[in-house]
This record gives sequence, structure tokens and C-alpha cells, in this order.
Amino acid sequence: MSEQRLSVFKTYKLYVGGKFPRSESGRVYEVTTGTSAAAAAGKNKWLANAPLSSRKDARDAVVAARKAQGSWAGKTAYLRGQILYRVAEMLEGRKDQFVREVADAEGLSKSKAAAVVDAAIDRWVWYAGWTDKIAQIVGGGNPVAGPFFNLSSPEPTGVVTVVAPQKSSFLGLVSVIAPVIATGNTAVVIASENSPLPALSLGEVLATSDLPGGVVNILSGRTAEITPSLAAHQDVNAIDLAGVEDDVLAKELEVAAADNLKRVVRPQPVDWSADPGTHRLTAFLETKTVWHPTGSLGASGSSY
Repeated sequence: MSEQRLSVFKTYKLYVGGKFPRSESGRVYEVTTGTSAAAAAGKNKWLANAPLSSRKDARDAVVAARKAQGSWAGKTAYLRGQILYRVAEMLEGRKDQFVREVADAEGLSKSKAAAVVDAAIDRWVWYAGWTDKIAQIVGGGNPVAGPFFNLSSPEPTGVVTVVAPQKSSFLGLVSVIAPVIATGNTAVVIASENSPLPALSLGEVLATSDLPGGVVNILSGRTAEITPSLAAHQDVNAIDLAGVEDDVLAKELEVAAADNLKRVVRPQPVDWSADPGTHRLTAFLETKTVWHPTGSLGASGSSY
């Protein structure tokens, strides 16, 4: 007769610069099953201790994101798409784990959680396919008066802070991370405060895929504690407030972001299961326009 095994509890860590540090503060907080009905009935189940990130952790994540940004933006759009598709392959291989974590995080049945995870993987593949196509939508040649070529092309904004949705711990998470990195930006992600485990597990997938370290950095903790320093950070170029549910905090973050003219995507109600469109792809793109002379124009037309 075999002896009963002790459970091996998982230690969740941050994902910063391709590594898995604990919070520099040494703090953690309890993560429990995620339904409000269970909380009201006092039936919440303990799931894990998650790192409680500090402002120092946030600054470290920005440093890692900035270090990775130039190289990531310099890769061809086709290669970025291949790398993102590889992430989807890795997610598919760990689907059972994410089904469990999403079911616990969002209070769903196993079948409903499986549908959410399938949709999230499909969403990641969808964004992977856009990497080498978005330029055809937002770029191109412009008609001008005079002997010039005038060409506009999209370029990434830079380092983007992403406040992940609070209630859609995986599908919403993928829907805000994938478009940021698909367009050549790097991301500092603040996971859902009450349901951070799918996000922290996503970090493990990214680390074992082909995604370079620092392209995505994932923090867990108190949204109101981490976001102000990131909104005011001079080396952050944009911020997505998708997961900020406090109107007062959202306004404060928007004001702080104005100091260095960050792009801001304001929080708004979103059906994460609906067609996402391309607006999150274009939200963090700049447009570079180049003028070039066509050469002398004679009676027979251009010299080209």
C-alpha cells in the first residue's frame, strides 16, 4: 500500500526581464477563488500566495521593457508573428492548467472555463496574424502636389503599461497584451488584482517560448499601489487603463500620464468575447512620414 503524498504547492513569482523574481519587498497576498457569491457566503478557497509588487518592482520592469524594446521593434513583422504563434502553441500544450486556473479565478464550470481558454488561444493566434498586415491598413503612399514620394509607415510607441482586466483573468488579459507586442512595443503588465494566477502562469509560457526576455513583464499586486508610479514614469510611453475600475484613480492616472504626453487608452466597458477589431493594435502606433524627391520632371514625365 502506497503512502499518501504531501501536496506540492506552487510558488508563483513575478515575470520581469525573462526571469522570475520574488517581489523585492518580500510581501505576498492571498489569492482565493473568485466569485463574489462565494465570498459573501464565506466559502472562498485559498489558492496560492501571489507576490505583492512594489514600486521598485515596477521600475525594474520598466528598465527591462526599455532594454528589450529596440531589439523587439527591429525584428521583422513576419518574425514577430512567428514568435507570437509559438506562444499560442505553448498555451495549447498547457491548456489543462489554464482551464483549472480560469475556473478558480472566475468561478466557472470546467466546460465554460475551457471555452474561455480556447477563445484566448484563438485570440492570440489572431493577433499573431496581424503583425505583418497592420502596416497595410495604417500606412501607404500619400498623394502630394510636387515631385515627391510621400510614404507613411507605422512604428511602435515604445514601452506600454497595461492594466489587465479585473474580471476577465485570461481572455481579457490576452486581448490587451497581444496587440501591444504584436506591433513592436514592449509591455509592463499589472495582472488582475484578485485573480492574478493565469497572468503569472502566462509568464511561464512566455519564458519557454521564443519571446525575448523583457518584451512582456508581469506584476501582481494592488492596482492602486503600482499604477501611479508607472503612470508618472518618464520612460513609459503609453498606458492602457483597461483594468482600472475606480473612476477617481483612472482620472489621477490620466493626469499623471500627461506629464510626458503618454498615450492613454481610457477604461470602458468591453465584451472581451466579441470581435476585438484593430483599435488596440493602432492605439500604440506612431506614424512616420518620409518625403523623397522623385527627381527632375520634364515634358516626358518623371525621370524614374
